[in-house]
Amino acid sequence: MQQPPVPRFLDDRPAYWAKTNPDGVAITYLSRSWTWAQFDDRIRRLAGALAERGIGRGDVVAFLDKNHPACIETTIAAASLGAATAIINFRLAGAETDYVLNDSGAKLLIVGTELLPGIEKIRDHLPGVAHVIELTPEGTDSDEYEAMLAAATPRGRGADVTPEDVAVIMYSSGTTGNPKGIRLTQGNLLAHTMNAGGAFAEFEPDDINMVSMPLFHVGGSSYAQLGIHAGIPSFVTREVDGASLAGAMLAGATRTFLVPAVLAKVMELGPDGIALFNKLRTFVYGASPMPPALLRQALKDFPNTDFVQVYGLTEVCGAVTVLGAEAHRDESRPERLTSAGQAALEVEVKVVNPDTLEDVPQGQPGELWFRTPQLMQGYHNRPDATKEAITEDGWFRTGDIGRVDEGGFVFVEDRLKDMIISGGENIYSVEVERALTDHPAVGDAAVFGIPDEKWGESVKAVVELSSGQEASPEELIAWCKERLAGYKCPRSVEIMVELPRNPTGKLLKKDLRKPYWENRDRAI
Repeated sequence: MQQPPVPRFLDDRPAYWAKTNPDGVAITYLSRSWTWAQFDDRIRRLAGALAERGIGRGDVVAFLDKNHPACIETTIAAASLGAATAIINFRLAGAETDYVLNDSGAKLLIVGTELLPGIEKIRDHLPGVAHVIELTPEGTDSDEYEAMLAAATPRGRGADVTPEDVAVIMYSSGTTGNPKGIRLTQGNLLAHTMNAGGAFAEFEPDDINMVSMPLFHVGGSSYAQLGIHAGIPSFVTREVDGASLAGAMLAGATRTFLVPAVLAKVMELGPDGIALFNKLRTFVYGASPMPPALLRQALKDFPNTDFVQVYGLTEVCGAVTVLGAEAHRDESRPERLTSAGQAALEVEVKVVNPDTLEDVPQGQPGELWFRTPQLMQGYHNRPDATKEAITEDGWFRTGDIGRVDEGGFVFVEDRLKDMIISGGENIYSVEVERALTDHPAVGDAAVFGIPDEKWGESVKAVVELSSGQEASPEELIAWCKERLAGYKCPRSVEIMVELPRNPTGKLLKKDLRKPYWENRDRAI
């Protein structure tokens, strides 16, 4: 089969598949499906509709809803005009949504029916938003979005549009202060699709790609581009819940990207759930660490599934390292199961002393720096933050502590700000968390430093037990003492029914840490 030309713009591949496979299924969502010809037509109509409402090169369109193909259509259509799509986290509170919409400079907002009341409450605070378009999950007669597309005149890509135009603005979780908008160009997104995605997304013609991660998360939006690039059907779920995932599996989904917490829930379903998900050819995971015990069990329960781990950040469009399927089942190097894999194509990595900015010797920990064409244009309206994060010669400072072994495998050990310094000793929380999650009763763990008058900081652990399991704090501390140096072991352990997480499954360690550090000099 003839290979498609290398894409330069986000709308290249939908247009190509519309010509070469017009009747093939492109997107399935709830009760609706669209062929490649229909999908490309919708993109072109949406571009026309946006242009009719004054959207042009350099403008911003905002999208606010749970997962919906319209988010993908908007991203591609706006990009074809040289405009960017700010994809908003639908879990934000009103004040946060207010801030993000105003900071982005959005001129038009596409919003889901469920979230429209929240927008109406802050509508007076959004003077820059000239148009608000309502979107329904099922595309009902009241759907303003569908009516807008039906009435629009299709429009091609603008002649002045370049791959360096910003296509997506995604906002960080805002660990401190207001969230930062991350500006990703068309070139950035396509580089990720071809380089990082190419390392783990070798689709077969009969594959169906399950897109379930929230599209406001880079893992969701970047992963959605992989199926479009490959020309295979994408099954988009509205939620990341059991019913939605099971529906996608029953519809024939063969490949997906999810967070480890979702895999844990699948494992808890028992034999029926495992049998259903055993149909997956590839299970890509990332966005948060995988507990080693969970991974080892999954490798046993899913013998025919290729497990692939990715590590990355929104600033680099998602994945910059890949731990491939072969490494997952390489019994000669079991320690590499705890690594984040090797650098993806066109990705350079180095480890730097964050104080001296000098490279550290191989195998020693330091701050992980990456250089790649996937790297963001910069932070929206934050030139100082951009300058702090990106060096003059194009290296991105991740703020993550890690090391690289002799085979180029990257081990992510902590965040700079999460490093625990107790009595002058550096303690990497991930190492302690791995020891705890190796305990048969522990489902997941969060380890952080809390104030200690004698040592400066002491090690605190909060754990979530696996379903039906029991363990005491004393038992878990003793378990750690058998496996770690004494100074690394938790001085206290708290057991919670469920650890706090954000919508993408990441542990909200900052929420657990915050009460201990309030009214102190240290930042949370």
